[in-house]
Amino acid sequence: MGNRSAFLALVKAGLWNTEVPFSHDDTLDFTEILRLADEQSVIGLVTTGVEKLPAGKLPLMEKLTFLGKCQLIEQWNESMNRFIAGLVKRMQEVGIKVVLVKGQGVAQCYEKPLWRTSGDIDLLLDEENYNKAKAFLTPLSDKAVSEDIAKKHLSVQIGGFTIELHGRMPFAMSKRADRVINGVVAETCKSGCIRIWCNEDTSICLPNADNDVLLVFTHYLNHFFIEGVGLKQIFDWCRLLWSFRDELDKGLLENRLHEARLMSEWKVFASLAVNNLGMPQEAMPLYDDSSSYRRKANRALSHIIKSGNLGHNHDVSYRAKHSAFASNIITFFRRLTDFIKFTLIFPIDSPRFFMSYMISRWFINDNRQTVIR
Repeated sequence: MGNRSAFLALVKAGLWNTEVPFSHDDTLDFTEILRLADEQSVIGLVTTGVEKLPAGKLPLMEKLTFLGKCQLIEQWNESMNRFIAGLVKRMQEVGIKVVLVKGQGVAQCYEKPLWRTSGDIDLLLDEENYNKAKAFLTPLSDKAVSEDIAKKHLSVQIGGFTIELHGRMPFAMSKRADRVINGVVAETCKSGCIRIWCNEDTSICLPNADNDVLLVFTHYLNHFFIEGVGLKQIFDWCRLLWSFRDELDKGLLENRLHEARLMSEWKVFASLAVNNLGMPQEAMPLYDDSSSYRRKANRALSHIIKSGNLGHNHDVSYRAKHSAFASNIITFFRRLTDFIKFTLIFPIDSPRFFMSYMISRWFINDNRQTVIR
């Protein structure tokens, strides 16, 4: 068994609480497996799989390395959860209504939430509460506050944590998809379209399952096309679907995907989840077992492994070596190369998405600004 196959086998064991199909004759390079786990930000899942290995299969020092990294992840997540509880409570006390999206909310769908590698703290708000939150958080930020006005996106850093305010969550490559997502965002920000995470002594609002699944899917799909997505984001989607498999409105999901024209994308990643990542088929809505989707899923997985989490493996050193104009030209040709590769997976949508992305990225002023306190 090769290192990539072994890595995926360990991930599947951690993701679905299954046995690891290794024999005593398999020789594994755990340093390489750890590198892959780190690149994809899934050390917790791999370590859960490692714990299921036969006695003596993994040398003690290597096992302690995996467990030590998970302990650090756990400590960071405990600190982040306390911070989120305090932050949201303070915002609630001054009348700011927020919905926590992705991140620590989705982590609650895992068997070991504290072993999921965390990122930013993403808060979804309607226009009124976005403006309130912006005014509330800007004076507290440790650094300059950056805002993308067109996307209604504000980033602040407080106490070592990055908080992202989202007034929109655009797919950015399809107006039809954005109309659907905007409707989901508006519905999520309304009372009653949420579920609750009891964190410390704070009740934190999360999107309901139907809305969360679509928001997570379109978010990682955007990253897949533009800069690269990691397995962690795919696993978040899988765990959401698994956790709420008996509650999801599959008819609503199907209608939304058809309206957004993202059904083929869903079916490719559904095939990847079931056939490459071990997700039980009965928990994956709209799964298509055709060989065509299997081939496309294999291509998508190869791209994900190669690029690393959020494009971790991409060489961007050229940005420091060249002028802004030259860097933009290099970026253009790299994006073009990626989208050409994606035509093997999405032959109709990839060219269409590329044109929309380029028009938005290069020819429309998106009104970025940086707010300096």
